[in-house]
Amino acid sequence: MDTRKRENGKVNILMVDDQPGKLLSYEAILEELNENLIKASSGKEALEQLLKNDIAVVLMDVSMPEIDGFELADMIREHPRFQKTAIIFISAVHLTDMDRVKGYQRGAVDYISVPVVPELLRAKVSVFAELHRKSRQLEELNQTLRNLSTRLINSQDQERRRIARELHDGLGQELTAAKMMVDAIHSQKDSCSRKDEAARQASALIQTALLKTRSISHLLHPPLLDEVGLCSALQWYVDGLRQRSEIEATLELEPPDFPRFLPELETAIFRIVQEGLTNAFRHSGGSKAKVKVVLSSDRRIFVTIRDDGKGVAPQVEQFRPNSIGVGIGGMRQRVKELGGELILRNANPGALLEVVLPASPLAMQSPT
Repeated sequence: MDTRKRENGKVNILMVDDQPGKLLSYEAILEELNENLIKASSGKEALEQLLKNDIAVVLMDVSMPEIDGFELADMIREHPRFQKTAIIFISAVHLTDMDRVKGYQRGAVDYISVPVVPELLRAKVSVFAELHRKSRQLEELNQTLRNLSTRLINSQDQERRRIARELHDGLGQELTAAKMMVDAIHSQKDSCSRKDEAARQASALIQTALLKTRSISHLLHPPLLDEVGLCSALQWYVDGLRQRSEIEATLELEPPDFPRFLPELETAIFRIVQEGLTNAFRHSGGSKAKVKVVLSSDRRIFVTIRDDGKGVAPQVEQFRPNSIGVGIGGMRQRVKELGGELILRNANPGALLEVVLPASPLAMQSPT
């Protein structure tokens, strides 16, 4: 609906006056705010601009022919879209307290008399423009969070189905076969040698089931993360990915005697590396991935994951809504909650994921 681009972060300010000279003066005063200034010479034209654009502030003269400022304010407030739009009246005639009350009753947020003080007008318009910008950013963030929440729920459902299939098709069948073998041992019809063979087969199936159970459990939350710490858990995961896939994954830690952190921070770093390497495996098309985790002297943690694949699309690089997957979206939100920053960019070749997290002394533990 908004015909003016908002990618630059500017908001729209609508100036309404039937005198062109006044519109030019308002434009000259507000130009240094570096916002989008829209002019309308009548109430009808102002309503047309309101319907076409997302207006942050309406700056209007009270005394206009056909539709005066008070009537126009009534019409604006009747529309649900504009009930929170900031309206500032400017008047050289209606200056009594009753006139001001009339303006405020019609939804005005301020009432300025003529002659206009440029610094005052700029300050007032700037405040309401910034409030609108923050409100718009909050709405966009809330929408992003709602979308992410929906996709996380869908992702969790898919993960549950995947685990259910693993349990049913893998563990279920192997345990069923093991039970059949054990039942055969109790059969009086089989010879001792066949019973021994059945026992060996049952033992092998149970061992396989145990390994699969341990693998599923470790991928959900590796015990090493709690028992030994982040370094061992990361090394275990990187080694496992290298063995399970064609990705030559490596891990580098600085300093070598990497300290322990609070569980929530270690879990966050592990999940970031896990998701980053999973994306490299699924989407990069490359053959190498390097993970580097550095604790700097100013107590910040730098996590970088680089692959040699095809890189990422521009819309993904800019985190545009509906262009990033739930994995990247979840990582980004997790990093924000920890007070950090996440950057995803092309590295020519491949993609580079960079994460910076604060690691204050309170968030650190002595190595165990």
